[in-house]
Amino acid sequence: MRYATIMAGGSGTRLWPMSTRHRPKQLLKFIGGKSLLEIAASRLAGLVPQTGIYICTSAHYAEQVQGDMPWLAPRQILGEPTGRDTANAVGFSAAVLSRIDPDAAMAVLTADHIITPVDVFQKSLAAGFELVEKSPEYLVTFGITPTHAATGYGYVQKGAAVPGFGRAFNVKTFKEKPDAATAEKYVASGEYGWNSGMFVWKVQTILERLKVQLPESYDGLMRIAEAWGTADYARRLADIYPRLPKISVDYAIMEKAPHVAMIPMPVDWLDVGNWNSFGATLPPDENANRAGGCTLAALNSRNVLAVSEEPHLIGVLGLDGVTVIHTPQATLVCRSDQAESIKQLVGWVEKNVKGDYV
Repeated sequence: MRYATIMAGGSGTRLWPMSTRHRPKQLLKFIGGKSLLEIAASRLAGLVPQTGIYICTSAHYAEQVQGDMPWLAPRQILGEPTGRDTANAVGFSAAVLSRIDPDAAMAVLTADHIITPVDVFQKSLAAGFELVEKSPEYLVTFGITPTHAATGYGYVQKGAAVPGFGRAFNVKTFKEKPDAATAEKYVASGEYGWNSGMFVWKVQTILERLKVQLPESYDGLMRIAEAWGTADYARRLADIYPRLPKISVDYAIMEKAPHVAMIPMPVDWLDVGNWNSFGATLPPDENANRAGGCTLAALNSRNVLAVSEEPHLIGVLGLDGVTVIHTPQATLVCRSDQAESIKQLVGWVEKNVKGDYV
């Protein structure tokens, strides 16, 4: 059977003050009244059965996930007691799925992105499942077809086509986030895709790679999975998981595995990681002002993003390139070109301001 695990454990600090430790960005209902997590799950309709969708998230968010997605059975929410990066999150999911279905094919997906068109996404994901079901030694990643020379993403370089499977290519190299000149070369070559952080593999294959390349995590995760569904599960999870080595799946597994394939995914791929990228989901007016959840009165102003968690009038006068985010607890006003630095402001507030604002 085909399964999918959606990774939904991040806190989304750069989307403060809406995203907080109590309600992270993937659970905010700020994309047409739906959360990023709900949208990610809806992209699987008709491809993976609802009973095969698992959510790997912080244990602190498990109750919220269940409330927002009541069709999930409690066993489909895998709560991490603490974050130990993606190698352990995907290993945790794989170890549990191996107890349910040892022959499972498993997709690993993100809860941070808006991906369109959905049918193209599904065709690429289906191709990944077909490849690992035919050639189970492969680990499959997806390269988003670049639309510009982005410096904020990692890149995957494709090599020769996988024999007998022309839609997939053996991976030559994984590249870190490049400088602008290098990114231009990558895109011009036609050999590179943006590293999507999405994968498909057979559960047994990823566990074998963990055993070889990250044995400490493998041993701990298998001990946790052995107790899954028993009275000892919570104790074992709380005892073992926080002590696993913290490392990403790219560093620990993908860059070292012997059989890694990349399937191009020619979609519009928006990482909703800060307020600027969220603004791209909203229609602009004639002055490139955008409003979400509020009424924006913009006089002599351009390139303003205004978002409110409740019905609210936000007035701006004589501004250019400013972001205003309003919640009942806090209001953020910043230059839009400082969106990536909001995390620093959150740290300052946490250290210097009394009250539960972050």
